[in-house]
Amino acid sequence: MQTLGLSDSTPRTEGRLKSLFWPSVRNGDDVDYLGTQGFWICVLVALVTFAASAFTGHGIIGALSLLFFYLGGVGVREHSRYAATVALLFVVTDTVAFGPTVLRVAIIAVLFSNLRATWIAARWNPESKEAVIPPRLRETWSDKLVDIMPMWLWPKIRYFFYVFSIGFLMLEAVGVMMILRRRA
Repeated sequence: MQTLGLSDSTPRTEGRLKSLFWPSVRNGDDVDYLGTQGFWICVLVALVTFAASAFTGHGIIGALSLLFFYLGGVGVREHSRYAATVALLFVVTDTVAFGPTVLRVAIIAVLFSNLRATWIAARWNPESKEAVIPPRLRETWSDKLVDIMPMWLWPKIRYFFYVFSIGFLMLEAVGVMMILRRRA
């Protein structure tokens, strides 16, 4: 694999923490890495949100949140600025409703960074040799989940996600208004 240039042997241009909280793009490998990182961030947020909702007895909302963030992660992997934006908006709205916690603030920071990275990656298209995006791998289950499946799924569910996310955000906004009205 290394002989063909298909392995992840290219050295990272920045550390993990910097790429997580303030990423930059210098070549095609960085663009691919940011898409993969954004996918995993959204999947992690989906699982945490689902677990928290299920633990508090709101399984249906938890399942919808899981679907929302997972499909948002698929969009982020395919460099959708819309998907990254609505994922951040949902968590910010949730934080307004229920108050900030350390976990919510950390998730907002990471999703904001994810939005910034997606914005940079979506605009990345210089005409240089370094701009070539590496091929997506198909060897392991993880490769197929992160590289192949979003590429196949996003064109098919993109418009569904737009409608679903708008409806879900409206539902969240109504819930927030009811919570804030009850507090007043």
